[in-house]
Amino acid sequence: MIDTDAGVLSKERITAPGDFNRWLIPPAALAVHLSIGQVYALSVFNLPLTRIIGVTEQAPEDWRLTSIGWIFSIAILVLGLAAAFGGHWVERVGPRKAMAVCAVTFGGGFLVSALGVQTHQLWLLYLGYGVLGGIGLGIGYVSPVSTLIKWFPDRRGLATGMAIMGFGGGAMLASPMSVALMDHFSSPTSAGVAPTFVVLGILYFVAIGFGACIVRVPPEGWKPAGWSGEGASSTRKASPVTDGNVHIDQAMKTPQFYLMWAALFLNVTAGIGVLGQASAMSQEMFPSVITAGAAAGFVGMLSLFNMAGRFFWASLSDRIGRRTTFSTFFVLGMVLFALVPMSGKLGAVSLFVIGYMVIISMYGGGFATIPAYLADVFGTRFVGGIHGRILTAWSAAGVVGPVLVNYIRQYQIDQGVAKADAYTVTMYIMAGLLFLGLLCNLRIKQMHERHLMGETEAHGGQAVAAGARN
Repeated sequence: MIDTDAGVLSKERITAPGDFNRWLIPPAALAVHLSIGQVYALSVFNLPLTRIIGVTEQAPEDWRLTSIGWIFSIAILVLGLAAAFGGHWVERVGPRKAMAVCAVTFGGGFLVSALGVQTHQLWLLYLGYGVLGGIGLGIGYVSPVSTLIKWFPDRRGLATGMAIMGFGGGAMLASPMSVALMDHFSSPTSAGVAPTFVVLGILYFVAIGFGACIVRVPPEGWKPAGWSGEGASSTRKASPVTDGNVHIDQAMKTPQFYLMWAALFLNVTAGIGVLGQASAMSQEMFPSVITAGAAAGFVGMLSLFNMAGRFFWASLSDRIGRRTTFSTFFVLGMVLFALVPMSGKLGAVSLFVIGYMVIISMYGGGFATIPAYLADVFGTRFVGGIHGRILTAWSAAGVVGPVLVNYIRQYQIDQGVAKADAYTVTMYIMAGLLFLGLLCNLRIKQMHERHLMGETEAHGGQAVAAGARN
């Protein structure tokens, strides 16, 4: 029964009838994730932002590139914090209200940033895109996840893969669109950044708002037609699948949470570390073969594999199991990271490119598979909130991965090692990190009954986990 007094954004108003077509939900999720995926294209504004006053070249009063770089860093930091602390709120209020907040904060962040560009106040860009936009990124990233899992209990990996693929592909749309808009608005007295921010803010507000309008949650006890409800998929034997639900606060007291956090952290650390150095590494390892133009094309291909890997690996996990999928990331990743230095010594460009593309596909696949993995282990009731907290592994890896690659490379060069060989030690260290990730993943076991919510709590919405009473 729908509460007619509830607001249009409330969870009660978006409960779908039993015959609702669940395939209308992925477009809602994609509308959000394709929009917030723009964050990976933010770098196209870096150089124009250093020429706001000079327009064609940097003037003394213009911002430095090092100062501009903090906009992205603040946004990613706030993303992790918003996902961690806002995930439980998203579960409580439902996806429509969460997506509406995402639309206002992410779209509004562009408008505040446009004002910052127009008045040449850098702190407004930190506040606008960094803080407001970062909140939108975090809330928007987790808002569709638990809804998709509840609509697709039989195909959790496929469902989350479709949405999170959008986050990986958002930059492919945003990058050329942003460049075209800046070209359109540019003039002898303007780089065109401020009006471009205004257009993007309005566009993303509308797109995310569209997703909020069409999203629905399934009625209590709903199951897909023909699905027996036995386990999350046909892979029960391949993964530790929980029949009940673990409260979000109780989840933090289980070893499974920290093992999964570590597994995601180590997988992302290895992937993001080499992703940021892909262009430089390819040119330095094959200096007479790969030009700057070819390296740019190589990075573009990596974006495609990052996006495709999110859908491929998450969908495959429905067949082979989530734990098996993560074990594949770690075992195959160890082999490929160890082969990267060898490909450079042999001059085998094809081996280097193929290995790199598979590595990046597994980097994206880890993001897309982890929500379904969490639903398997902790149940679907609080998966959105638990997912938000596990994403702090992403924030940590975003610091550790690039630091490892960049600083070890520089140390090697300072010691007289040739640039072509400066990545060898780093690649072996990454392989070692993946071995640790494999050990963590293999230790993830079936959830003990003492952590599961009681029957009354599961249906009555109590906020205390059953395990906390025992």
